[in-house]
Amino acid sequence: MSLLTLRVAVGRAFLVAGVLVLLFIPYLLWGTGLITARAQSDLRQQFAEILRAHHVPDAPSAPAAPVSPPVLAALIAPPPPGAPVGIISIPKISVAMVVVEGTDAEQLRSGPGHYPATPLPGEAGNVAIAGHRTTYLHPFYSLDALVPGDAINIATVQGLFVYHVVSSQVVDPSDVAVAAPTPTPMLTLTTCNPRYSASQRLVVKAALVSDLLTGSTSPSLPVVNPAKAPPWPEPIHKDWWAAIGWSLAVVVVVTGLWALALRLHGVRRVALLVGGILAWLVVVYLAFNALAPLLPASF
Repeated sequence: MSLLTLRVAVGRAFLVAGVLVLLFIPYLLWGTGLITARAQSDLRQQFAEILRAHHVPDAPSAPAAPVSPPVLAALIAPPPPGAPVGIISIPKISVAMVVVEGTDAEQLRSGPGHYPATPLPGEAGNVAIAGHRTTYLHPFYSLDALVPGDAINIATVQGLFVYHVVSSQVVDPSDVAVAAPTPTPMLTLTTCNPRYSASQRLVVKAALVSDLLTGSTSPSLPVVNPAKAPPWPEPIHKDWWAAIGWSLAVVVVVTGLWALALRLHGVRRVALLVGGILAWLVVVYLAFNALAPLLPASF
């Protein structure tokens, strides 16, 4: 191999790497949303089936008139991890998403996640929900815009529960006290702060002010330990082998297309490039899916 050929090969390698970096940024900001959008569609269907199973025709959408004090929902067993808990709606920041049970990496990719060690919405105590700030449809992107008095509505199989924001604060990632049990029914929303960083936590507190119970569920034994504060969401599992494997696949596809393109001419080369680019984009997308969880600012 001549020095000129080597320089051309290195130059093309840097060009491809630069294109991948440029593509990775929009993937993080918007491409991850495709994963969440698909999961949310499935979760909405699951939640609709749950409502029908409990003889609830539809999730209530209109806030109930303020009741003082609101009637608390019965303590019931939480849904299994990854299953829908209910629909959270925050009109001030245009959020309407299904909340899933659990706060590990896979669950938070599907939508906002309910801390398993906390009560369910509408029950006594401190309900805690975590959500992404800048990726996976970024449900809590504008959480900092909420001010005291803003409404947060959560519809579950037990009814509609209306919370009003009372405060917001920024805390250290190790400060789990904000999600500790409370003597009054509260809601705690947590996300990363500032945007594009996981160095802090933004915490919004809201108080239960109203409810519209369906009366369709029966009480069961309490499953919440009121003396234990829940942990923060689990760190995203870093699968380095998957990232390395898909990255090598990108290299193989690029190298193969380049080698074949040099041997073909005319219409055949054009056809190869069109089909090859489509295949390359699919492999790149899968590689980005494997690389994204390796970043420090993961939610």
